[in-house]
Amino acid sequence: MFFITDIPLTMSILSELESRSKSKCELCNSHKNLSAYQIKPVYTGGIDEHILACATCTDQIENPERTVPNHWRCLNDSMWSEFDAVKVVAWRMLHRMKNHGWPQDLLDILYLEDSVENWAAATGEGLSEEEKIIHKDANGALLSAGDTVNLTQDLDVKGGGNFTAKRGTAVRNITLTQDNAAHIEGKINGIHIVILTKFVKKSFPKA
Repeated sequence: MFFITDIPLTMSILSELESRSKSKCELCNSHKNLSAYQIKPVYTGGIDEHILACATCTDQIENPERTVPNHWRCLNDSMWSEFDAVKVVAWRMLHRMKNHGWPQDLLDILYLEDSVENWAAATGEGLSEEEKIIHKDANGALLSAGDTVNLTQDLDVKGGGNFTAKRGTAVRNITLTQDNAAHIEGKINGIHIVILTKFVKKSFPKA
């Protein structure tokens, strides 16, 4: 049985996930309780940003305190997947568990293209709280990769026709600049730009 998580998926995407995975978890090969899992931060929302994962893998990905290292021995095989989304999850989970020894051994031989590694690192997985760069909006709310923010003032955007992004403009699926707590990145009118965190306010889902 399959479930759809996060944003609605078209039947074609769900069918592709099922087909490419041969109806099994792309991380541990389980055939039980499978769901489409979207990898954050979201850029396009397409098939390339999803994996088919079992409930056990999904639960442990989402809840670090419930991570069982022995379950993730499966990454010895799945980290070599041809699909970037699978490799991103493998990288993140190995970094989370690297203090156990064997995950670090796998990380030492895992190769990711720069763009894929940047995607994998976007959530700060594997860093201690002291090592993490903390991003906060104009009101002090914690920002995370994939959040939606609204501009708190008009901003002049250079390039792509030069325009002014008006106060209140929503910027969806932001990414965090890993080495600068004052910067986030996102798209406005299809233009990828760097935005100062002091000029944005986090958008919270309505209750």
